[in-house]
Amino acid sequence: MPAPIKIRSDELLSHNWGRLRKVTFDIRRRDGVVERQVREVYDRGNGAAILPIDPSRGTVLLVRQFRMPVYLNDHDGYLIEACAGLLDDLDAETAIRKEAEEELGYRIGDIHRVIDAFMSPGSVTERLVLFTAHYSPADRISEGGGAAHEGEDIEVIELPLEKALAMTASGEIIDAKTIMLLQHAKLAGLA
Repeated sequence: MPAPIKIRSDELLSHNWGRLRKVTFDIRRRDGVVERQVREVYDRGNGAAILPIDPSRGTVLLVRQFRMPVYLNDHDGYLIEACAGLLDDLDAETAIRKEAEEELGYRIGDIHRVIDAFMSPGSVTERLVLFTAHYSPADRISEGGGAAHEGEDIEVIELPLEKALAMTASGEIIDAKTIMLLQHAKLAGLA
């Protein structure tokens, strides 16, 4: 059931890599009271992520890269993550295949759509489509590493699924989409 709201103003605060908006709206609460609220909303587009799994070897492909927002939140900034990227004007499957080739250096065959999820719905509009896929060493087409012209400097990491799961428990892997995909792979018996 959609929230009973009326938007009073929608002000564009910034339009650089994404759009930052200040939205003022009236919302009818569950008790019937109408309340005025103001929220800043960041829109950088929707995205997709993929966890390639080699079931014969029990391994997964991940990436390590620098993330400024993480650095600014009392961390060294380097995260181990599932391969991911923005959709831009592509459908989710086409976009994630492109990202897998750029970042991982692998051409992915059949993929399985796991779930669509909002990762930070309190302030960010982004919806992520999460995928898994099988891969093997024969699917490698390049070194990967991302698109240098986009400022990407990505390290490709191949790990046993069990080690990657242990790294979530120890705090070495702290990226939400990655944790979700690793747990799904374990629960679904994919490796």
